[in-house]
Amino acid sequence: MNGELIKRLAYSRKQLVKNLNCSSQMKKEAEEGGCGVVGFCCSEPVPGKHIYAPSRQMHNRGNGKGGGIAAVGFVPEQLGVSREVLENHYMLHVAFLDEKVRPEIEKQFITPNFDIAVSCQLEKTDDWKSIPGLEVKPPDVCRYFVRVKPEVLDSFVAKNNLQQLDLREAEDEFVNQNSFSLNQKYYASLGEKRAFVLSHGRNIMILKVVGFAEAIVKYYKIEDLCAHIWIAHQRFPTKGRVWHPGGAHPFAAIDMALVHNGDFANYHSVTEYLKQRNICPQFLTDTEVSALLFDLLSRTYHYPLEYIIEALAPTTELDFDRLDEEKQKTYRAIQATHIHGSPDGPWFFIIARNIVRENKFQLMGITDTAMLRPQVFAFCDGEIQVGLICSEKQAIDATLLSLSRDDKRICPIADRYWNARGGSHTDGGAFIFNLEKDSAGKMRITCTDKFGATVPMPTGTEPCDFSQELSLSSESEEDIQTLINERFVPGNSIAIFEMIRELIPQWTFDEFRLACRQIANQAKDASKTATAIEVFTLLNDRRYSTGSKKRSHILYIVRSELNRLFRNIPNIGAKGSYGGLHRLIDFETRGNLRGLQGNETTLVIDAAHFPPEGADCDAALLVDAYMKGWRCFISFNCIGQRYVGCGLGPETDSVTIDVYGSSGDYLGSGLDGLTITVHGNAQDQLGQVIKRGKLVIHGDVGQTFLYGAKGGSVFVLGNAAGRPLINSVGKPKVVINGTCLDFLAESFMAGDPHNGGGFCILNGVKFDDDGLLVPLSLPYPGSNIFSLASGGAIYVRDPNLTLVDEQLNGGRIAKLTNKDWELILPYLEENERLFGIKVKQLLTVEGHKRRPAEVYCKVIPGNIAAIASEDTDDVEEVLEEPIVK
Repeated sequence: MNGELIKRLAYSRKQLVKNLNCSSQMKKEAEEGGCGVVGFCCSEPVPGKHIYAPSRQMHNRGNGKGGGIAAVGFVPEQLGVSREVLENHYMLHVAFLDEKVRPEIEKQFITPNFDIAVSCQLEKTDDWKSIPGLEVKPPDVCRYFVRVKPEVLDSFVAKNNLQQLDLREAEDEFVNQNSFSLNQKYYASLGEKRAFVLSHGRNIMILKVVGFAEAIVKYYKIEDLCAHIWIAHQRFPTKGRVWHPGGAHPFAAIDMALVHNGDFANYHSVTEYLKQRNICPQFLTDTEVSALLFDLLSRTYHYPLEYIIEALAPTTELDFDRLDEEKQKTYRAIQATHIHGSPDGPWFFIIARNIVRENKFQLMGITDTAMLRPQVFAFCDGEIQVGLICSEKQAIDATLLSLSRDDKRICPIADRYWNARGGSHTDGGAFIFNLEKDSAGKMRITCTDKFGATVPMPTGTEPCDFSQELSLSSESEEDIQTLINERFVPGNSIAIFEMIRELIPQWTFDEFRLACRQIANQAKDASKTATAIEVFTLLNDRRYSTGSKKRSHILYIVRSELNRLFRNIPNIGAKGSYGGLHRLIDFETRGNLRGLQGNETTLVIDAAHFPPEGADCDAALLVDAYMKGWRCFISFNCIGQRYVGCGLGPETDSVTIDVYGSSGDYLGSGLDGLTITVHGNAQDQLGQVIKRGKLVIHGDVGQTFLYGAKGGSVFVLGNAAGRPLINSVGKPKVVINGTCLDFLAESFMAGDPHNGGGFCILNGVKFDDDGLLVPLSLPYPGSNIFSLASGGAIYVRDPNLTLVDEQLNGGRIAKLTNKDWELILPYLEENERLFGIKVKQLLTVEGHKRRPAEVYCKVIPGNIAAIASEDTDDVEEVLEEPIVK
């Protein structure tokens, strides 16, 4: 859009705000807290009941003072309109807090300005108090499908000299200004709020309440209302009226809805930036100004999405230097123009849009440059595609499980999970799911990063039809049964796993399902239960080729049969003798908890129905069981429960806990001796202030992993998100086989690693789709490695010398010595035993074995003379055979 037209648009908005004192509204009303945000899109429209499960899952990220949902891409018949009306008319949703003002508002703001195709009041539950999670009575909501009357639009264009503006854009602007005026008269200027506009876009709806988000689904009876995109927000106190639905998320712009977790440190600066452009916030919350910022950059300045994201989350430091020259020039101009309006502080946005001009829907997540708020992305490819963005992986898993129960073509396990690296040259801190029709007219989803690069998916694409029962010839069934039965000897789990691993690429899904069924059936013999668990665990944890088959579907089969095995273990309250080592307990039978009997060793906890925290949570039950003498635990069917392994006290070296499913935050925090193994991805705040013990993670870990850790041995198969080992002291020893987004071991204070202090090994490798170990292009992609550290060391596998001084802040890169190699080798050997990553593989570069000093470097504090004075002798040779056989 040309500059003159932008000025005219700004002038038209000036008439709205010229008598308003916007500055008086720039105040903080409440302190910030961590919110829960969730969003998903589907290539087919899906019912609103599927936003219920993840929203409820995020209760511990909200306080019930504000919740909201938004949806994009409806089925016209469900709304009682034609496809033409749905796609071309504005869905104006007005919340009436005072039902008496509806005729007055319609007379002043709706009837004179719009041609109304259809209008209705949204259906609601008669007794709002019957809906759990509601604090006050939700507003009545009226929906109007409208277009601006031609004569009204012509008058608006002429009055504001907008003849050069596209007529539909002029209509957008009129709708936006009309909503502003309505809000100003009936909401922003009043002590007692009477009404406000929830949303005013095409094919988009926002609803919000004082309460929890999922209550909206029940209260407004939208369980069966279908849409392509759903987003939701659970609120903790942030700036704004947390006690009022007008201050809840999502916030609207034309054809857009935005939810936000975080807090702007520069809220006043951002509102001043908007005020200079004649945009005045009305709801006194940083989330509203987020939506206003995005709308300004998109609808007024017509920036491409990449530039909008850059204006919101600028690329800085080494990441900026790694951009090509042309992009640096463009980004420098964007930052110079918009940096004073860029949100500062912790924030993460989920945005749902209807991009009418391009005939597509869009769901995106954008994280702040410093990555101060958690976020996880996921994608399920196939006949039905699902893209997901959430604060926590547990909400993603809850969404997929809910969807899969309705449609067996959707697997409860995503094909890929990942995090965004804020302000980066690699992905730009943002990922975008675009929903567009293909040549056959079918909606399909593509996922790209900020720069437009497609997110790669696993190469195995053959799905399993979970709606069908097993169908094999009797001969094939007999062969597989014989194969399993002959080898199923207690203690033979590794050999059984290796046999099945080799057969998976050539087997059909039904053959693999039958093999897993046979393994689970073996556990009916109590003497074989442990071996069956071990086989399933290896199939779940290890990386191997699945041939053309989807790995996610293989994993779902494994986990389903393992869960069946666990559920068939005799319950702790069951009568009669049982000679096995395991006993099952669940939420219903928790009252039967007792001490060990006979030869029992392991308590198996079905976590599914336990609350995520509090006196009745599974973590509290585990503590009670420990006090009654149990020392070995298996926790399965986890759905985001927090604090597993916490509260057991000191001297717990004999305790082991194995965790299966979607474990929650703070797992293993405060450990003092025990061992916890997570058989999959873990989430945020893992192992905080751990003193002693061992953590093993067969996947990725979330934000602030090992915050304030004082000791322990920790092994991570995959990646760590932002800020692992921040403020760690004492002697933690950590192996991360993947990478870290940024701020690895910030303020690390772990003494001299050669004198009992702590260290971290960063291997910078991953497994490809064939189960082969491959190096990452950058073992550490961010800046701020070992930032402001005063002790300890980081050993980085970096044979190509990609690590540079610009990534450090107070540290320096040094050469690996004999003494260093002797220190870290035992941990690499244990890493090999746990994950199958051989030391010999780590020392092999482009097919050739190298000396450790040619493969690893170390990062040390630059201001500690005793540590900085290094032994200059190199490790002389590498063993010809693997160090661990």
